[in-house]
Amino acid sequence: MSGPIDERDSTWINDGQMGVQVRQGRTTTVGSMEVVRVLPTKGRRTIGGWCFVDLMLPPDVDNPKPMEVGPHPHIGLSTVTWLFEGEALHGDSLGTEQVIRPGQLNLMTAGHGIAHAELSSRGGVHGAQMWIAQPETTRHGPAQFEHQASLPHLDFANGEATLLIGSYDGTDSPARTDSPLVGMELDLRPGACELILHPHFEYGVVPIDQAIKLDEDIVEPGWLGLIEAGPESIRIEAGHGGGRLLFLGGEPLGEKIEMWWNFVARSKEELTDAWRAWQMHDIDRFGPVPSKLARIDGPRPSWVPDK
Repeated sequence: MSGPIDERDSTWINDGQMGVQVRQGRTTTVGSMEVVRVLPTKGRRTIGGWCFVDLMLPPDVDNPKPMEVGPHPHIGLSTVTWLFEGEALHGDSLGTEQVIRPGQLNLMTAGHGIAHAELSSRGGVHGAQMWIAQPETTRHGPAQFEHQASLPHLDFANGEATLLIGSYDGTDSPARTDSPLVGMELDLRPGACELILHPHFEYGVVPIDQAIKLDEDIVEPGWLGLIEAGPESIRIEAGHGGGRLLFLGGEPLGEKIEMWWNFVARSKEELTDAWRAWQMHDIDRFGPVPSKLARIDGPRPSWVPDK
């Protein structure tokens, strides 16, 4: 499950802010799956290199709908797949076929172009699908896929964390990064803890199952707590049931990006070229995917005339 970006998502840009700001996620549907789109959101397109965050909602216990996303393309981004429940099979045009389970990370870097498909193997899944925009230095490069079955764990005074990607307080994830950033899942016990912040990073906090308090603001599950660059620490407090959250951050990208469908680029011309390549079955850019699912055609961009 990865995208797509809709017309509303593609128009939002970053607003300046002071202190902690809270944004409400919105429910949408991808294929047969219900998700909460956390990023992009009104007033915020990126957090560091992070440019897309969807939370896959827990499946209906009595009628779990499988995740079935047929072959589709990407450019200019890395997909970060992280599951809380269930398992899924990833297949891509590099020839990869990889099952992912909770506690494991799938990282697919698109570069100039890649295609992939995803299929849950046991009913539905509950997790997060995230994108990281590649910087100019790597976004035209070759595609790559990696599976990290073991990731670093960190202990806090009031909880623990898994470091998915990037660096935090001297600990590094083995996963590839193309820009300075961090992505963690935190599992907090009841009470408060202090998280160290890099003063040059901006951050987003996304509660998964319980509301948390971010300094003096309440952030509900599926909402986004935004922290601009500057502070060196932040106080996070979980209620009596504890709480699980995603902690995402990075150095501001410093580049204006264009997002549309499953593509991240710098201009509409680049988006159009990628769309035409996919529609014309350009196997040099988007090779075949080892999947029995139906190939997904891209919608015509609104700025391309229908001739």
